[in-house]
Amino acid sequence: MTYRPNLIVSLLLAGVLGELVFEAYAWLISPLIFGLSLQPANLVMALAGQFANLSLPYATAFVIHVLIGSLGFATVILLTKRVTGLGCRMAGALVGLGLWFVAQGILAPLIGRDFMMGFGAYTQSSSVAHVGMALVIGAVLQARLGGGHLTKRRCLHAMSACRCHRAGLKYSAQR
Repeated sequence: MTYRPNLIVSLLLAGVLGELVFEAYAWLISPLIFGLSLQPANLVMALAGQFANLSLPYATAFVIHVLIGSLGFATVILLTKRVTGLGCRMAGALVGLGLWFVAQGILAPLIGRDFMMGFGAYTQSSSVAHVGMALVIGAVLQARLGGGHLTKRRCLHAMSACRCHRAGLKYSAQR
């Protein structure tokens, strides 16, 4: 009998670990490299104020960002992996770039900031944070669920949407 990790537990674990990496980078490493800390809760607060007329406390906005980051990122990475057939880490890199663009290129201008916030230090640091977080999530998902594309003889995918399974090949680790 083959061990198959629980998908929900894997998503939660990957998302929480990725979010911890994001926050550690945002508060500890980014100030050393870029001279500023990342505070995406400020974006959440501004969006809530502008579009829902809500005045969120910083702590509430922080929790909202953590929940979106940990649950949303992991789910989007898994869906991207399944739809594209990419490995988990490549799906993570792609999603990280996409979500960085959404944050800096779409959401920031909605609250009156320049497109990509002028490509300054904040935007550069944000790219490292988003891609780094998504790569960690992808690596954890790959470690827990499989998802790296191995040879036909050693397909270890836990997900049925991989290229090998879509092609109708049924290889397992026992072969």
